Amino acid sequence: MAKKKQTPLNIFTESIGLYFSNFDKFIKYMSFPVLGQIAGLGLVFLITFFYTKHLPVLIEKYALFNDFNILILISILITLPGLAIFVKAFWEYLVAYGAVNSMYENMSKSGKVYDFDAHTELIKRRTMPFIGLWFLFGVFSLIAVCPLFWVICAILAVYFVLVFQVFTFEPELSPLGCVKRSMGLIKGHFASTFMLMLFAGVLTYIFIPQVIIKIFEVARIEEFLANMLFPLINQLPELNFTQYGLGIISKNEIAVFTIQTFVAQILIQYTLPMRSILWSLWYKELAGTGKSQRPSEKLMEASRKKYGKKRIDKNILKRAAEKDDNEA
Repeated sequence: MAKKKQTPLNIFTESIGLYFSNFDKFIKYMSFPVLGQIAGLGLVFLITFFYTKHLPVLIEKYALFNDFNILILISILITLPGLAIFVKAFWEYLVAYGAVNSMYENMSKSGKVYDFDAHTELIKRRTMPFIGLWFLFGVFSLIAVCPLFWVICAILAVYFVLVFQVFTFEPELSPLGCVKRSMGLIKGHFASTFMLMLFAGVLTYIFIPQVIIKIFEVARIEEFLANMLFPLINQLPELNFTQYGLGIISKNEIAVFTIQTFVAQILIQYTLPMRSILWSLWYKELAGTGKSQRPSEKLMEASRKKYGKKRIDKNILKRAAEKDDNEA
């Protein structure tokens, strides 16, 4: 019997179901990558704030602080702990782009996800190619900043949307090969892919953040958090945009905007698994059965050896065997 094709709407709703059916596990998995970035940056700004606030007193009491080189050295040292936390969390967040795709295999068979360490290790064992793929993504992002390339980059973004799924499910490909493979899969399915991007974007980038922000506003949580920022916000100069027709932006407006931005960013990052599941489903749909494009047994076996005491989905361990059988 021929496989029944799924519509973009079916894939969209299935990804939502898989995400929320494992919501507690994904929240736990994403907490350090998401909140760690916030904590790291917060620590940097907090230490820097208190340092600069008390710097005149330190200079007056200790002659050491009159040396410009010493001031620069201390400024660097006090930011290192926060930056270390941020970099570690940011890297884990980037790894999640690939690891969640592998977790999808568990969910597609049992509806559950487990063995997070094994799936994460699957990506980390290919660190250099993974960094290479993110390098290509960074170059593309820099080009996309230029207004002259907005249209062409928007079109290419649709063709490149499956690069991380290809990286996970077809480990034999190079970073550039992942880009080419993604373009090949999307070719002839541009409209459907764009529709999925629109669905995912509206839900995770707009609808969910705005609903939570509204709840925060009604419950006055937003006001409470904004008040906590006032000691820092009050150190900023007054922002006057009268010449641009915007008038003077109050300190309260700055605080509220900052809180809303942070809340939206946190929610967008927490919903990364939903987007990854969606694109894994779409990859499987476009690639056929998906059996011949799964991670190699060599990589997954290495993960199993490292995390041998943990239960690993047998379907994941059979991927390379299934691939070899299909190719034969």
